[in-house]
Amino acid sequence: MQNISTRLINAGRDESELPIRTINPPLHRASTVLFDSYADMLKANHGQFEGIEYGTCGMAAQKAFETAMAELEGAHGCRAFQSGIAAIAMVLMAYTEQGDHILICDNVYGPTRRFCDEFLSKYGVETEFLPSASGADIRNHIRDNTRLVFMESPGSNTFEIQDIPAITAVCREKGVVSVIDNTWATPLYLNPFELGVDVSIQSATKYITGHSDILLGTVSVNEKYWAPFNKCCRLFEAFASQEDCYQALRGLRTLKVRLRQHEQSALEIARWLSSHEMVESVIHPALENHPQHELWKRDFKGSSGLFAFTLKDEFEELDHSVFVDSLNLFGLGYSWGGYKSLLTGGRFKRTNSFGYEGKTIFRLNIGLEDSEDLKADLEQGLNRLAEYVAS
Repeated sequence: MQNISTRLINAGRDESELPIRTINPPLHRASTVLFDSYADMLKANHGQFEGIEYGTCGMAAQKAFETAMAELEGAHGCRAFQSGIAAIAMVLMAYTEQGDHILICDNVYGPTRRFCDEFLSKYGVETEFLPSASGADIRNHIRDNTRLVFMESPGSNTFEIQDIPAITAVCREKGVVSVIDNTWATPLYLNPFELGVDVSIQSATKYITGHSDILLGTVSVNEKYWAPFNKCCRLFEAFASQEDCYQALRGLRTLKVRLRQHEQSALEIARWLSSHEMVESVIHPALENHPQHELWKRDFKGSSGLFAFTLKDEFEELDHSVFVDSLNLFGLGYSWGGYKSLLTGGRFKRTNSFGYEGKTIFRLNIGLEDSEDLKADLEQGLNRLAEYVAS
């Protein structure tokens, strides 16, 4: 019999002795992955091994989640990352090099803009910010060294929509990679690949996981541009937490049911706010008065629970505390897509002019609470602001 120290190391390791079949994938907590033979290890040494050679390649839960996302989006392949901005950064690094020029729509997620301005610029990549409602007019901005066009449609604060098919048509003609941050609509309400997009990004932190307890991002890519992206991921040994991928896969199973409720409640509250005496504008692509509503109707299958509004009267920023701090059901916090309703507020700056310059924009993430309760909470908050103004 072997010594106790040897038995401690090897006991219980034979998975063939535990033939368990489950609905969900197994969770592997592993760095080292064992090869079946020295021949397989030699293949790995020469970059020819087709299996999993190390923990950074992703374990079963990650692979299952990536496969599910690729299937939902109709992509050739998908990779998961530790966060949405990690996914965005990998895309921008994979398809650019020194001397390149890229086009970014002005309404992108703030960290996307900062990554371009503060990181890519150090390595000789020039970023030009386009009007948020761009379409075929991007042709006028493309240069010989333009490599990538980055869309966010709608943008997650001011909700402008780009003409996606018009942009991707120009990109195909010019040999430029087209990328979209599709977090707002999810794969259920917008399929970018059907509209000619090459790369689709999701902050799975939001609706995919749905419970505000996971940080995760995904990138889905068509066949044409998969190889350089996958090569970059392997170079950086990019991977995501297996527990987080497991939870994201579980969240994916209920996405349709949750998103339908988010959509219905958000539309109800948006229409209610539209008639409120203190509200100047409600910024929601599914409302008929949205500037790009016709594009939304043409390209999208639905809307999510995120929208914004502005007030008729503009106050000093801190004065808005009278409204915001009195809310009981809306948490004050970044991110969105979870079951709890949230609010953020602020004034935004853009490279190009836009319709809400100088205005405070209140963004609402409508969660899964009862919509009547949420309306009542907003009503009492706005009433307090009205009383404060009157005094």
